[in-house]
Amino acid sequence: MTGIQAWIGAFRLRTLPLALASIFLGSFLAVYSGFFRWQVLVLSAITTIFLQILSNLANDYGDSKHGADSPGREGPVRAVQSGIISTNTMKKAMGIFIGLSLLSGILLLIVSFGFNLELFIIFFTLGLLAIAAAVFYTSGKRPYGYAGLGDASVILFFGFVGVLGTYYLHTGTFESSNIWLAITSGFFATGVLNINNIRDIDSDKLAGKRSIPVRIGRNKAVMYHWMLLAGGWICAIVFTIKQYHSPVQFVYVLSLPLFILNGWNVSKKKDAVSLDPYLKQMALSTLLFVVLFGVGIIISR
Repeated sequence: MTGIQAWIGAFRLRTLPLALASIFLGSFLAVYSGFFRWQVLVLSAITTIFLQILSNLANDYGDSKHGADSPGREGPVRAVQSGIISTNTMKKAMGIFIGLSLLSGILLLIVSFGFNLELFIIFFTLGLLAIAAAVFYTSGKRPYGYAGLGDASVILFFGFVGVLGTYYLHTGTFESSNIWLAITSGFFATGVLNINNIRDIDSDKLAGKRSIPVRIGRNKAVMYHWMLLAGGWICAIVFTIKQYHSPVQFVYVLSLPLFILNGWNVSKKKDAVSLDPYLKQMALSTLLFVVLFGVGIIISR
């Protein structure tokens, strides 16, 4: 593996569709409300990409330092653990993406709020929390991912902050019914994390990483996965019923077979190699759901 290939692998590009899903969902809701702004979408997407790459780099660095990415681990090769990228170089890369996230985030807030200092401070603080969440998931002396709190963080940032925050950046308003879709986005994103944690359950046990699958065991983690998928779909349907205008709003149901396929394979695939592709499949299925959902509500508007 070359240096360039190692960096591309460390960026984990297959996670980016999932990161963008919540931004797109919040933006589709803004279109539906009649207050969409292209500048907000573009800057939100750029900021989210920087944050996701930062999270992936920090995860590569942190899991190597804490032992979750050990030589015996199954799954994709990690850059720091394999020695292709040094810890110091990875830390510098993390610093670069912290700076890029701050820069694009500040530009986003200026575009969204102008010189409204109160709103700027509130959202800037959320941005700092997002950076901290990305870095300290597996890094630092007490990474919260090792305590099994990753799922809660994903629901918060990929659900509530991603969807409701993006909607507010577009519109300057809060719509309570959007909470249903924030939960949907958060549950589907947590589903991706859960697949990752089921895949790594054995190596995580050895490293002392107390993810939810480690805590409850594989069989219950599979049940938990089905609950996340079902819960996300139920919330989406509740939103649609509450905001019903036309049958076309249910076009997103076309993506349902992909979620069923994902749940089925997570249930049946026992080894890490055969399970790994379903992380990407779940992320892409979530993005397709969001696109179909957005098309449905825009056409029905």
